[in-house]
Amino acid sequence: MTGQVRTVDGRVAGRRGQATRQKLLECLSEMLSTSPYRDVKVIDVARMAGTSPATFYQYFPDVEGAVLELAEDTAKEGTGLSGLVADRNWTGRSAWAAAEELVDGFLAFWRKNDAILRVIDLGAAEGDKRFYKIRMKILNAVTGSLSDSIKELQDKGRVDKTVSPAAVAGALVEMLAAVAVHQKGFQSWGVKQADLKPNLALLVHLGVTGKKPTR
Repeated sequence: MTGQVRTVDGRVAGRRGQATRQKLLECLSEMLSTSPYRDVKVIDVARMAGTSPATFYQYFPDVEGAVLELAEDTAKEGTGLSGLVADRNWTGRSAWAAAEELVDGFLAFWRKNDAILRVIDLGAAEGDKRFYKIRMKILNAVTGSLSDSIKELQDKGRVDKTVSPAAVAGALVEMLAAVAVHQKGFQSWGVKQADLKPNLALLVHLGVTGKKPTR
């Protein structure tokens, strides 16, 4: 944790206070992995953290406020997803490696942050602009870089001029997000994780380059 952390009434929290606040967030995150977002109560989070509801309210106005803190932290981490695309070589054999790395990194990020990402998706789907902006911040980190990569190939004559880089990039990223949310669901269709990744990479490769991969 970096920078100053303040309590609800504006006081700067000391090292002990910051540790308590972080513990509350960690307990909330754990509870979100097993309970519906709206079933989580302040008293339950405080009890798991070994403190009191009064202490919880020193740092967060309510459960939703704490959830938004978790969501913002996840969005900050999500900006690193752009590194899965930026400065990658999308030609020849390198393009297949780039597609695989993007799929692996994207799915891994979703698995790691599954609980809070489900809450973000729910809030965005219900029209909550705060969650919508957070969701777009995460997806835009990849979409922008992917669009730039397609545009670069287009400028070099490797991708048809009629293709919209932004449209293709957006569609591919939304596809990855949808699949990431339902990773466990694919198993009920008889799709193994080992089969899912290379087939997703194939779709990404085709979308970016317009060609079958060279492996």
